[in-house]
Amino acid sequence: MTQHTDLLPAPVREFLAAHVARDAGTASSLLTEDAVIVDQDETFRGREQTHAFLRDAGSEFEYTTEQIGAHRVDDTHWVVTVRLEGTFPGGVAELDYRFTVRDDRIAELVIANHTA
Repeated sequence: MTQHTDLLPAPVREFLAAHVARDAGTASSLLTEDAVIVDQDETFRGREQTHAFLRDAGSEFEYTTEQIGAHRVDDTHWVVTVRLEGTFPGGVAELDYRFTVRDDRIAELVIANHTA
């Protein structure tokens, strides 16, 4: 983890902890009712679709997750960079998790390849 982790807002820290532990119920509980998750080019909207995504994403692979960066964009936007290593094609990926926080909940999460 980077030294910036403790600067992340609580919903983002808690979401990441639950997501890494593959606890879709807890991760989902930190989203707004109208939350949107975009993973690569797929979009999931609302409670049911986002929960299904969080439950199923990557479940066919074994992998480890390491947070390698985090920064605040502004009062409502945060970017966390994670490194995944595992049995998926390519074996290693660095992804940016771009969070939008509204009313102490995550309103949007965009997951994309890390850009330096």
